[in-house]
Amino acid sequence: MKTPAEYLACPVFELTYPTGEVAESVPVVAYDDAVRAVEAALADAEKYKYLLMRALRRSGTGQQYPALSGMPETPVLPLYPPNELAA
Repeated sequence: MKTPAEYLACPVFELTYPTGEVAESVPVVAYDDAVRAVEAALADAEKYKYLLMRALRRSGTGQQYPALSGMPETPVLPLYPPNELAA
């Protein structure tokens, strides 16, 4: 997997505030470059999701879990009387 910085194959500028302090500088990337980086990251995420789901299907043991049919049915009662319910 790539690190976030690897998706940005473009120049990153340092925007400084009028004080000129290094602590107040902010990295800035062009909008188009940022959009391309996000699209590439989403495409990779989709690819990794596909590969993970395929690996899970292949490694499945076929074990089925029983349904929870042994639980007793309990009636659901309202907390408030009908004349106090909001419309």
